[in-house]
Amino acid sequence: MSRLGLSLLFLAIFLLLVGLMLWGYRNRGRRQAAVLPAFPQVPAGLLERVRSCETEELLPPSTGVYVSTVTDKSWQDRVAVGDVGFRADATAHLLTEGVLFDRIGASPVWIPADSVVDARTEAGIAGKIMGGDGLLVIRWAIGDSQFDTGFRADEKTDYDTWVPAVRTLAQTNATDAVQNDMEVPHGE
Repeated sequence: MSRLGLSLLFLAIFLLLVGLMLWGYRNRGRRQAAVLPAFPQVPAGLLERVRSCETEELLPPSTGVYVSTVTDKSWQDRVAVGDVGFRADATAHLLTEGVLFDRIGASPVWIPADSVVDARTEAGIAGKIMGGDGLLVIRWAIGDSQFDTGFRADEKTDYDTWVPAVRTLAQTNATDAVQNDMEVPHGE
């Protein structure tokens, strides 16, 4: 077999493998779309207010890379629905209403405050392995489904303030939910 023939064979095999990977990712998205709940949309006008600095933020914004969102089943079970599984440069905003990842070149990811469960640092998540405590990971829930969203901040010292602040947001909302469940309407 000639050099040209061998090169064409390897190119064909490479293209076949890339096509199979794309086909598998697309099918994964279809399977997940059938079982995962719809992801929350950014409230109307919030993104514009955040970008124009018209909102009160609990912490200064943190720039970095939005890595991915995975299901709680495995740190490698990337969500393939929409573009929440795609990596992008982003700015993370912590608001009383929730956490906003304003991504460049992709749709923003919104985690409502009442969905936040916990925050921690991790060594990795699907799409990025840092080692040590290189990623901020926020655990959140929609109904019975739980997710982990990973963010790699440009300044690793941001994690020292973000983890406790997000945990406080989660605890505040859990306390509010319990109090609302315990309130009895007047006259009953």
